Amino acid sequence: MSDGIEQFIVNFSNETTDTSPIITMGGEDNNNNGINGSLNENDNNDKAVLSAPAEWILIVIGIIVGFVIIVFIIRKIIQGPSYWKNNRIDDKVVIVTGCNTGIGKETVLELAKRGAKIYMACRDPIRCEAARLEIIEKTKNEKIFNRTLDLSSLDSVRKFADTFHKEENRLDILINNAGVMACPHMLTKDGFEMQIGTNHLAHFLLTNLLLDTIKASAPSRIVVVASGIYLWGRIKKDDLMSEKSYAKIEAYCQSKLANILFSKHLASKLEGTGVTVNCCHPGVVKTELGRHLIKNKTKAFLNPIASYFLKSPRAGAQTQLRLALDPSLEKTSGYFYLDCIRAPVLPKAKDKEMMEWLWNKSEELIESVQKNNNKMNIEEVNNKKETTMTLETADEIKEIKENTEENENIEVDKNKNGDAIVIEVTNEK
Repeated sequence: MSDGIEQFIVNFSNETTDTSPIITMGGEDNNNNGINGSLNENDNNDKAVLSAPAEWILIVIGIIVGFVIIVFIIRKIIQGPSYWKNNRIDDKVVIVTGCNTGIGKETVLELAKRGAKIYMACRDPIRCEAARLEIIEKTKNEKIFNRTLDLSSLDSVRKFADTFHKEENRLDILINNAGVMACPHMLTKDGFEMQIGTNHLAHFLLTNLLLDTIKASAPSRIVVVASGIYLWGRIKKDDLMSEKSYAKIEAYCQSKLANILFSKHLASKLEGTGVTVNCCHPGVVKTELGRHLIKNKTKAFLNPIASYFLKSPRAGAQTQLRLALDPSLEKTSGYFYLDCIRAPVLPKAKDKEMMEWLWNKSEELIESVQKNNNKMNIEEVNNKKETTMTLETADEIKEIKENTEENENIEVDKNKNGDAIVIEVTNEK
């Protein structure tokens, strides 16, 4: 009986473990393959559709990144090199003209960090004081002084020099930085065309008034801020003051060429004295100097672009800082610098005959102003109780006496330095 049960179990196992293949309908299998093929094809199409905009997005991003990198490199090139030496000039006496904004202010800021005693010579004492206080706060150097200097007035130049001589007996560095650019036709207080009068003649007089003190402080330096735009300049011997015709860019170019001629000629005159004279081109800098070039509406549009593609004031100050500071330039004189390196100049910027002519002409123009200032206007004297003036020659004293009315008393005496005549005219009416 047990044998029968075992046989039944074996037969049942064989039936339930049958591995025969399952037969399906051929059409159903084909339909499944078709559906699967269609799904795969749709997936591929979707991937192709999605990949096209993705590729363009990557291309656009690549272009933008490349453009930004190129612009960054161009900006770094435009900014130029920096003066990197960290030498100090503690207690050295410095004058910087036109320094309440722009590259002048940046120059004072850097010199103050290095310990200099600085006289800020500016036309606007209020703006100068604001800049002075800001620099003191940033540098903790309190040896920064605000002094008024209006370069459109030779009288102001003389007063500034007189005041400085009373305060100091040395001057280690003079930086003639101030200037005007492409202004409408205007005259200085002395009747000179504004650009040649301010950029050249006023600095010519200031430098000569301070020269004895600079020489006594040797080794000392004079830095003249000129411009590469001198390339288009020419000295108009027959119309230096642009009285026959005036073009603001032409007048500016002339004044910058005059800066270079003056600095080179002065360097030759000071050879062997321990005083160096060099000039420089600061670059195309985003400052207030160009305010006369662009109208306000255009300026509002161009400002963002200018901010990026023009030098910053700090970058613009680097070349004159090197000329003022670099120990390796202590004996280098008579050169033109651009982006902190010495650069060649055109023959017209080193024409010795033109240098001599311009020097003599500048002296002549300044002397003529002084003589005119020394001549007394008799009508004004008659309306005043007392008038005091300084005269240089006996002929001028004689002229005053001849034109003085009977009711006027004249007293003649030397001034305290004994180098000029003081006349006092008193109206007894």
